Amino acid sequence: MSNRVCVVTGSRAEYGLLSPLLEALRAEESFELQLLVTGSHLSPEFGLTYREIEADGYTIDEKVEVVLSSDTPVGICKSMGLGLISFAEAYARLTPDLILVLGDRYEIFSAVSAAHISRIPVAHLHGGEVTEGAFDDALRHSITKMSHLHFTSTDAYRQRVIQLGEAPERVFNVGAIGLDNLRRLPLLSREDLEQQLGFKFNNHNLLCTFHPVTLEHNSSEQQIQSLLNVLEQQVDTSVIFTKTNADTDGRIINQMIDDFAAKNPDRFHSHVSLGRLRYLSMMQFVDAVVGNSSSGIIEAPGFRIGTINIGNRQTGRIKSELVIDCEPTETGIASAFKTLYSSDFQKRRSQAKNPYGAGQTTSQIISILKEQFPRRTTQKSFYDLD
Repeated sequence: MSNRVCVVTGSRAEYGLLSPLLEALRAEESFELQLLVTGSHLSPEFGLTYREIEADGYTIDEKVEVVLSSDTPVGICKSMGLGLISFAEAYARLTPDLILVLGDRYEIFSAVSAAHISRIPVAHLHGGEVTEGAFDDALRHSITKMSHLHFTSTDAYRQRVIQLGEAPERVFNVGAIGLDNLRRLPLLSREDLEQQLGFKFNNHNLLCTFHPVTLEHNSSEQQIQSLLNVLEQQVDTSVIFTKTNADTDGRIINQMIDDFAAKNPDRFHSHVSLGRLRYLSMMQFVDAVVGNSSSGIIEAPGFRIGTINIGNRQTGRIKSELVIDCEPTETGIASAFKTLYSSDFQKRRSQAKNPYGAGQTTSQIISILKEQFPRRTTQKSFYDLD
């Protein structure tokens, strides 16, 4: 009898990372893949990206609506409450043997909370990481404590999960799953990208995603304006923007990006979502990923391109030497661009290594799941450090 593995996905970025694992689970006779789609996937404002999942040939077993029209703290809290109710109902219908989740978003926290109360074991990817500028940081560690199998992206993160009281025999360093896509996807050419996106490559090109810094008050508008001011000053440079996620103040950022791109459509293009194939394909041809997305920390070094990492959202993550940290001010961002285009930085690119592995995460997870499948037990003991 196949073990039912219910994968929960709530955003375009998360689905893109999970895609190789979804394919592998679907192909394995010992597993029955269940797919629960929630969050911004189901929101017209964020592109109804569940359609991309269906276009990839997957059956969506449950759609759980949680995103409200408000992105205020009260609105987010209401979304979390709605999610807790709805996930519990979905699990009662699906009766999964294991819930598998990635990351730290609030809808994933609600999904794992419902699984915990429903006594369904949880496998968690990317635990043990630190992002000090976002409330996701506390949610991630909370998800760790409600999970039973842990797949971390570096050994340092594995040690942190163990430090949180998780037994070492249930914590596995498998690398970052996003790097599997770099090995498996046939990436698009410049010509394909220009045709599909209506975008013309320039002498310099940038891929930009800037998410709200959710633990800072009233900072999103000021920080994105500083970034836009510096981007406008870049000579012979075109920029592809991908919009923010469904976090507090995300709508402010998206509107400012749209207004900015509309003033100079020849150089600046705004997209709700590129999809994983076009996003990774763009990385081949840009000088850097700019903003505060985890893709600049994890995937961009795999292409040996720079990342200008702005502000505190990713503070605490292990970073490649190709990641340039800067303050979210015009002065700080402008200085980071000078570093990016300096001869010293360009020399470092060919020798830089990615601390998140070599893109063989999926096969490791499948092998471990086969060996360690937790047979619906949720009991565990706190592991004390010596």
